[in-house]
Amino acid sequence: MAPLGPAGAHPTSAEPLSRSIFRKFLLMLCSLLTSLYVFYCLAERCQTLSGPVVGLWEGNEEAGAPGRGVLASGPRELAVLPAVARRKSLLQLQQWRRRLPPALRYDAQEAAAWEEEPLGLAGGPGGSGAGSSVAEAPPGTLDLLLDEGSKQLPQAIIIGVKKGGTRALLEFLRVHPDVRAVGAEPHFFDRSYDKGLAWYRDLMPRTLDGQITMEKTPSYFVTREAPARISAMSKNTKLIVVVRDPVTRAISDYTQTLSKRPDIPTFESLTFRNQTTGLIDTSWSAIQIGLYAKHLEHWLLHFPLRQMLFVSGERLIRDPAGELGRVQDFLGLKRIITDKHFYFNKTKGFPCLKKAEGSSKPHCLGKTKGRTHPEIDQEVVQRLRDFYRPFNLKFYQMTGHDFGWDG
Repeated sequence: MAPLGPAGAHPTSAEPLSRSIFRKFLLMLCSLLTSLYVFYCLAERCQTLSGPVVGLWEGNEEAGAPGRGVLASGPRELAVLPAVARRKSLLQLQQWRRRLPPALRYDAQEAAAWEEEPLGLAGGPGGSGAGSSVAEAPPGTLDLLLDEGSKQLPQAIIIGVKKGGTRALLEFLRVHPDVRAVGAEPHFFDRSYDKGLAWYRDLMPRTLDGQITMEKTPSYFVTREAPARISAMSKNTKLIVVVRDPVTRAISDYTQTLSKRPDIPTFESLTFRNQTTGLIDTSWSAIQIGLYAKHLEHWLLHFPLRQMLFVSGERLIRDPAGELGRVQDFLGLKRIITDKHFYFNKTKGFPCLKKAEGSSKPHCLGKTKGRTHPEIDQEVVQRLRDFYRPFNLKFYQMTGHDFGWDG
C-alpha cells in the first residue's frame, strides 16, 4: 500500500494538474471577454457600450454612464431598465442605424434614389467635416433592442406630388430623432387597400413614445379614393403636399419616363391632343397631376385645410432649412433640423445633407434625381403656362398661399 502524504492524504500529483487546467480555463475566458470588448470598440460601439461587456444595469445610473454594459444585457435586463434610460438607449440605436450605408438601411428601390457622396464633392459654407467610418453592429443586436416600442399607423403622410421633391423632404425629415418613416412607398391607399390596416401597420417601423410614424406615397394626392380611405383610418392624420411649378414638374415627369423608355414620343406630341388647335391633353398623367386645385377639392371633402401643409418644392431647394422649419412646426416637433445640416451641391443643383445623424459623410439623392431635362420648344412651354394659370390661381386661393409660378 502506498504511503499516505501529509494529513493522511493520498499523493497530490493530481492537484497541480487540476489547478493548471483551471488557470488555463480562466485565461481563455478572460481572453474571450477581452476580445469581445475590443471587437465592440473597433466597431465604434464604445459610446453605447461604455462599461464592461458583461455588466448589468445599475439601477440608478443614467444611460451612457460607466459600468452599464447595455449591449451585454439580454431582453430581461433591458425590460427592467428605467423608462427614460431605455428610451435614450434605443434612440442611440436608431441614430446608429441612420449611419449605415443606404444599401443596408433601405430596400433596393430606396437605395437607388439615395447615395453617399465622397467628401471631396461637398461644397458650400462650412464644408462637410472630417470623415468617419460606419459602425457595424454585431448580428442581431439591432433587431434585439429595436424590438422595443410598437408599430403604429402613420400620424403624418406625405401624399404628393410626384416629382415635387417628396423623397428629398422625407430623407431630410429622417434626420430628426423623433421621426420614424418607412423607406419604400407603401402604396396602401391606392394599390393595396384590400390587404387591410393590419398589413399596412406591419410595414411601419417601431416607434417609442413621443416619436411620429410617417410614410410617403406621392400618388395618393391624385387618387380619388385616397382621401376617404385615409380619413377612415384616422381623421386626425396630418397631410403634407410638396408642390412644384406644374410645367417644370411635367417636364421632370417626362424626363423620368424617357430615361426608362427612350422610344416614347416627344414631350410636345404627348402634350397636345391636337397640335394644330393647341388643345392640351389632360388625360396624360404628366399634365393631369399638375391640376392641383382639382385634386385638392377631393381632399377638402374629408380633411380641414389646417391638417394639410403645402411645401414649396422650389423653396425646398433654395432654403431647405426654412421649409423644414415649417414642416417641423406643423408636425409639432422641436426645430432640430437647421442650416447646419445642409450644403448646396452645384453639380446636382439641389441641397444635400452634410451628414446623417451621428455621421460626417455627406448624403445626396442618387442618380435618378436631378436629371438634366431635354430641351422643350418654348412655344409649347408658354402654352402650358397659359393652360395652368387659372388652375394655379385657384390653388393659391384655396391654400391661401401664392407659390409664384405665374410671375
